[in-house]
Amino acid sequence: QVQLVESGGGLVQAGGSLTLSCAASGRTFNTPTMGWFRQAPGKEREFVAISWSVGISRYADSVKGRFTISRDNPKNTMYLQMNSLKPEDTAVYYCATGLGIASMWQDQKSYRYWGQGTQVTVSS
Repeated sequence: QVQLVESGGGLVQAGGSLTLSCAASGRTFNTPTMGWFRQAPGKEREFVAISWSVGISRYADSVKGRFTISRDNPKNTMYLQMNSLKPEDTAVYYCATGLGIASMWQDQKSYRYWGQGTQVTVSS
């Protein structure tokens, strides 16, 4: 089992920045791939960013150039630096790991372990 705990959410004005953290514990050798998803009210959970342990990362088009995913592997912690935030970034942000099918990294159903989520609210 892997436990994930997110932190760092909050209320920020449009154009501001936030950094989310995701701390992993337990059988962390099962976490070569870690990702961020988000879910806005009334919408499905959507892919935000992913980081592979080999140093490769990918982003959703909606956040590309504004968000940066990073990892501190010795600390088993992943981060999401979010800059130039927009009201449409308002959502609960979740970290995930335990990717089952490598090619389906944008599909939330492919991830086995999830954190409890942290709320990000961007005011206009």
